[in-house]
Amino acid sequence: MHFSVSFRILGLLLMLFSSTMLTPLIFALLENDHDVTGFLSALGITFFSGLLMWVPVRNASHELQIRDGFLITSLFWTVLGLFGALPLALSDALNLTPVEAIFESISGLTSSGGTVIVGLDELPRSILLYRQLLQWLGGIGIIVVAVAVLPMLGIGGMQLYKAETPGPSKNSKLTPRITETAKVLFIVYLTLTIACATTYYMLGMSAFDAICHSFSTIALGGFSTHDASLGFFENDYILMAASFFMLVSGINFGLHYMLWHRKTITVYSRDSETRFYLAAVSVCIATTIIFLVWEEVHGHQEAVLHGVFQVISIITTTGYSTENLGEWPLMLPIMAIFFSCMGGCVGSTTGGIKAMRLMLIYKQGVRELKQLVHPSAVIPLKVGRRRVEASIVSAVWSFFAVYTSIYIVLMLMMMATGLDFLTSFSAVAAALNNLGMGIAGVSGDFRSISETAKGIMCIGMLLGRLEIFTLLVLFTPAFWRK
Repeated sequence: MHFSVSFRILGLLLMLFSSTMLTPLIFALLENDHDVTGFLSALGITFFSGLLMWVPVRNASHELQIRDGFLITSLFWTVLGLFGALPLALSDALNLTPVEAIFESISGLTSSGGTVIVGLDELPRSILLYRQLLQWLGGIGIIVVAVAVLPMLGIGGMQLYKAETPGPSKNSKLTPRITETAKVLFIVYLTLTIACATTYYMLGMSAFDAICHSFSTIALGGFSTHDASLGFFENDYILMAASFFMLVSGINFGLHYMLWHRKTITVYSRDSETRFYLAAVSVCIATTIIFLVWEEVHGHQEAVLHGVFQVISIITTTGYSTENLGEWPLMLPIMAIFFSCMGGCVGSTTGGIKAMRLMLIYKQGVRELKQLVHPSAVIPLKVGRRRVEASIVSAVWSFFAVYTSIYIVLMLMMMATGLDFLTSFSAVAAALNNLGMGIAGVSGDFRSISETAKGIMCIGMLLGRLEIFTLLVLFTPAFWRK
């Protein structure tokens, strides 16, 4: 493992990351909102920290190894989450503790969307824009790492697509070079963001709100510039547009590229993971609408509107909310939280286990049932027309087992801080699935929970965003041995 290369890349990332504070700084200068000093100080600290890290190893040119990939990927969100907290901690308008500032920063960069800030409508626009930028940058970082880095690490991520029908949309590299792949994905990501912002603006949002909400919608983060989230606008068409863009952003971004490249929508219908994902969303939506009407929570039209919007928001781990889910039958938010454990497709900005893994677990279960009926039969596990390697199935089951164990441990730790079962259960889902919203004691925000609980949630958000194994492997002795 070459620490010099890792620190060189991390130093460059910090220097680049400091530039994200320039736009909010300009807003603060133009509007004289008293956060100029905070942004300027944070920018300087971040840039010079990166410079000090980069200068001693600037000439390092060793080839990256697998362990270097693990270390860089883990440090990417951990270190940037800490430095990203500086503008929030130094802001006169927020009055956050260091732990709260780190929580808000990590929640943004991991596109979780949980917040400890109340009174968003009165905050300076520089702070509001900075929060949204954190989510947008975290979103594109998630996609690039998922497509360009995780296949090399072999943790049951994008390499699952080796089991699918052959074709460019199923390769870990859409183009011959990883750098070109990253560029292609960024263009797709940027195009969707512009389309979303334009749609919001045409439907009645201000230019500022449209841009900010497009950042969090495509990143599936859920941060808003208003305490009432998208409910602030009282516009059904905005909710419909948000539902569409959230659903689209939950699909593998490589398929969006193939749609543009091949000019045919059949790239989605031929993809088994996308079909599984859309089927799961449809089942959850249908169940929610039926219960909302049956329990007379809403009339038919409102049940369809809010059922579709709220379910898509939760399953895609976005976390937008226009309803007090505490007024819904308890079964509905609990069901939606379980569905959020799936999230969306591999190679998207969603959190959770990912649809591909659950699809393979489902197919493995069906295969075992058939094997019981026909003990002597050879029944291969297939996705599409291709046989799934045993190593892939093993990786999926290992991931699921570790995910479940981590969930239980984090929930017990949250309960140890004094939270009740339902609050702890939903808070861990909000963190580990990068969902950002909960029920019971955390239905609105996370400001009321203890500093210890916020710290536990920070760990959960990082574990969820880094596909668990990527972070846990750093704590194994074998990782550090030569």
